[in-house]
Amino acid sequence: MKFILRMLTWWNGQSFGTQIFTWRNGVLVGEDALGNKYFTNKDKSKRWVIYDGPIEGSRVSPDWHGWLHHTFDECPGTTPLPRKSWEKSHVPNMSGTNAAYHPPGSILSASSAKTDYEAWQPE
Repeated sequence: MKFILRMLTWWNGQSFGTQIFTWRNGVLVGEDALGNKYFTNKDKSKRWVIYDGPIEGSRVSPDWHGWLHHTFDECPGTTPLPRKSWEKSHVPNMSGTNAAYHPPGSILSASSAKTDYEAWQPE
């Protein structure tokens, strides 16, 4: 079943076409903290990522995102971008997972926090 999914879909990991293209033309330039691998072709005109895990665009850090979109030429794997003291570290989108944010009072919230809302009761 996994073989068929890889052959016919792209959202279950890299497809066979991408795997063959990467094997023939790809040059590994780096890997991020999440295990995603970043490639370029031999003439450095194309750049792509092979995800390690779910294929979700928010799993690419801002440094690598800028490199993938040709915002800058230096690879973050060799030359990290300078960081400001006020910058937060990158966190992927957690929507739809168990780690998603649920505000207090939400029925999905783990805490049983009371809100300042009181339902109207007839007298």
